[in-house]
Amino acid sequence: MRSLLVVLALLGTTLAVPTSAQAEAVPLAQVCSVSCDTLDPSRAQEETFPVPEKVINGRRVVLHVSDKDSMAWGSIDNGVTNDAVWLDRSWDGGATWEGLLGKASIPSGWTGTRTLMYNLADPGGHRRGMIRACGDAAGVDCTAWVYSAVCAAACDGSNGPSGDNQPVPSASLSGRRIALHIDNRGMAWGTIDTGRAGDEVWLDRSWNEGASWPGGSSLGRVGVGSGSAAAQTKLYATADPRSKLYGGAVRACGRAVEGQNGACTAWARPASDRASAAADALMYSYQPNTAWWLSSWWNSAVALTTVMDYQQRTRRTDLRWMVNEMFDKNKGVFPAGVKSGDALEGNFISRAIDDTEWWAIAWIQAYDLTGERKYLDMAVTIANYVHGYWDTGSCGGGVWWDRERTYKNAVTIGLYIRMTAALHNRLPGDSVWLQRATTSWNWFTNSGMINSAGLVNDGLTGSCTNNGQAVWTYNQGLAIGGALELWRATGDAAVLAKARQLGDAAMSSTLLSPGGILTESCDAAGNCDDNQKQFKGIFMRYLMDLADSTGDASYKTYAQRQADSIWQNDRDSLNRLGQRWAAGGVRDWRTQASGLGGLLAATPKS
Repeated sequence: MRSLLVVLALLGTTLAVPTSAQAEAVPLAQVCSVSCDTLDPSRAQEETFPVPEKVINGRRVVLHVSDKDSMAWGSIDNGVTNDAVWLDRSWDGGATWEGLLGKASIPSGWTGTRTLMYNLADPGGHRRGMIRACGDAAGVDCTAWVYSAVCAAACDGSNGPSGDNQPVPSASLSGRRIALHIDNRGMAWGTIDTGRAGDEVWLDRSWNEGASWPGGSSLGRVGVGSGSAAAQTKLYATADPRSKLYGGAVRACGRAVEGQNGACTAWARPASDRASAAADALMYSYQPNTAWWLSSWWNSAVALTTVMDYQQRTRRTDLRWMVNEMFDKNKGVFPAGVKSGDALEGNFISRAIDDTEWWAIAWIQAYDLTGERKYLDMAVTIANYVHGYWDTGSCGGGVWWDRERTYKNAVTIGLYIRMTAALHNRLPGDSVWLQRATTSWNWFTNSGMINSAGLVNDGLTGSCTNNGQAVWTYNQGLAIGGALELWRATGDAAVLAKARQLGDAAMSSTLLSPGGILTESCDAAGNCDDNQKQFKGIFMRYLMDLADSTGDASYKTYAQRQADSIWQNDRDSLNRLGQRWAAGGVRDWRTQASGLGGLLAATPKS
């Protein structure tokens, strides 16, 4: 171990490396991304060698990387018994590191061994890492750190911006102007002007919304040259897709040559493309390991559907990886309290019938996006379960909201109509799902849930009459969406006309659209719960469908008005979108997904 410390000192490390015994006594916290640390390399989805191997006294130390897993492992060969290999991982650009990760020694009779796999990044903790492989073979040495530069649309340190946007006001410093610039690809740079020779400018980059920036300080630091008054940094990326790190924030900072004065702009994210900016901020909260957005089960299904709408509408493919991740990691059995207040019984089924339906809608969208039949098959499985709660013995039909059969309401029947009609439209030769869709639509329109103003109340009383409860935007949207899908199945002009009536009623309603901006009844008081935070985006998804299906300029004009208000009145410099589209308010990932839905409705199809 003494020789190890000597060599590491020569390499320039500032971190005391623990002995093997110390490493075992104080285990490091396990990091999870797509998978968790210590995955066996036999399960790697690919194998690449992005840095040169290191030869130590004839032994080969190799760093292996799987970008598909965002993980790495090390190996040593041509060795002898007790030669060792391990990984170092740094969270601050290589200044310090976790050492001896997965240390493995060559056993007697062998000439090589390998470590287990460790994550290159910690998306859930918003940390970007670097890894290298090290070996001890009568001497210690290490490979280079892998991915020291971030590469997205371009790599850190590049030149040639494509466009120039300044998302936040410049900072002033003793007459100097320090500005943050971001191009149309999300590459950032900083400038200083009206300065003096010796002034400096640089970028800071944070993966946790500006709370800290380890490894991201003083990027591209450059001084104003003799005879000049200005300088600019190289370009740096604001996202790291390889590490599944989204929502990176940057700021420009500068220092005056005289004194110790410095100043920085506010933190910002790219904002040249509205939908992409909102999607990036939404992905900041996504958890790759557990494949959902924390603490909301059905809301995660809707957020996934919105991300897929974004990918489909813009013809992008960069986030399609998460579709299969969410499918595979969430289709199993989970006890109550893990992902939902209800137990999840496999295949996205639970006692909450509407929660289950949201997942069917998501997997139908996944089938449309990818063409993979497994998603459509899952939607059929879910729909068969839900159909078991169609009950003509109460109110002449309708689907129960829960397994206990306590309530028949608009959300459950709206989802059922959309789901059954969508299955018919995607299953050649079907007649069963079409009959169910038609029957459920006729039942809904005769149920009384649509009031005299053309707005959808929440549900029915025990005596099968409109209960007069709140008109929620998502119920209105689902009624439109169900009608449109059925119209595509049947060509019935009356069904399309009803969809238009429902859309027109929402747009002209002083309840849902005061001042022309879509509003939830809980918005003004600021007490919308976690479910209600996402309702408006659902309405806009189906208004977008109505605009696409009819080509009616009034729907497009309404959608554009919402998008403009969201962008101008409900967005901060990190592109976070709030509850109140006319005036900001509470912000979290649910309001972000809802706002993204609003922006997408005004986004032309690519």
